[in-house]
Amino acid sequence: MTQSRRPVIVLPNGAGPDGYASAFALVLAASRLEKTIDIVAEEPTPSLLAFLSPPVVRPRFGALRKFVVDVDTSKTSLGELSYDLHGDTLSIYLTPKQGAWSEADVTTRTGTYKYDLILVLGASELDALGQLFLEHTDFFYRTPIINIDHTPANEQFGQVNLVDVTASSVGEVVLTLILSNKDVELDEEMSTLLMTGMIAKTKSFKTPNVTPTTLSRASQLVKHGARRAEIVDNLYRTRSVETLRLWGRALARLKKDTSVKLVWSLLTQQDFAMAGASEEALPDVIEELIHNAPEAQVVALLYEDREKHVCGLISAIKPFDSLALAAVLKPVGTRQLARVCFTDKSLPQAEAHVIKTLAERIKIHRETS
Repeated sequence: MTQSRRPVIVLPNGAGPDGYASAFALVLAASRLEKTIDIVAEEPTPSLLAFLSPPVVRPRFGALRKFVVDVDTSKTSLGELSYDLHGDTLSIYLTPKQGAWSEADVTTRTGTYKYDLILVLGASELDALGQLFLEHTDFFYRTPIINIDHTPANEQFGQVNLVDVTASSVGEVVLTLILSNKDVELDEEMSTLLMTGMIAKTKSFKTPNVTPTTLSRASQLVKHGARRAEIVDNLYRTRSVETLRLWGRALARLKKDTSVKLVWSLLTQQDFAMAGASEEALPDVIEELIHNAPEAQVVALLYEDREKHVCGLISAIKPFDSLALAAVLKPVGTRQLARVCFTDKSLPQAEAHVIKTLAERIKIHRETS
């Protein structure tokens, strides 16, 4: 990363607070090296991270390459440049100071990519990046990738793969990366960002994948000024009234299939309107569903989005994989949290289809494992 002229961080759908906070920490670390890093993600920054004063997250790459017109000025220099736009046609006018140019003096080419390095955080595969990858596959195949993750399912798609399956979170892996650079000194802000990712991913160090190394690294962050109390207050003790209302509506419709340890709920656009909440509150809602159904191994939250399409969040804990369970539904996201969408189904139709699919896949997994 130190040799890169213009890196970019790309986050997958469902990156969650861990992915975003880790990206913010890398931006801060890069600034210490006098480098600028953009963050690109289809989904906006989770609202509960507002206390971190997060940097801008772009929803798309924009123009990645320039179209270049080269003119041989060895015989005569440029006197004037102008252009006209007629409908869908752009005309560029080059006037020499004297003489004239011929077609042989002019060549065109596609410029280099805007970014010369891609850092992908928390994605097991490139497809998890959704349209950001699908619409720019050439960019991803022609640009070096540093793949930063902690999940065993990671496909090692980068030229450099920083995948630590013993780590509890992306934040823990990023901490190791930052500590490996002697030109970057860990400070309070960086430590708070990385601690936020680790606390969010491990539910305040309560998940089974927390190791003594994880706790040692967390202690190191505290020594460098990580504001743990502030993080816990904002992640777990501070919820807007709107989010609480949406929780209530989801919990009121809670359904379950105990035979496969599957729990699900539904939310309509009317629910969002009555609660005064947006889709940004959905990760909090599904966390609450998990909390209220501790026996469940798979949790689904189906909802109508702003365009009245039906989407769903599917959360799974080991030994299940959200992406594998929902594979036939063309999901995006991570093993822990996948997202599916339908443009041709009503909410009841999507519910029947998704729940039947998940139940069947859960049974198949149990029979073959």
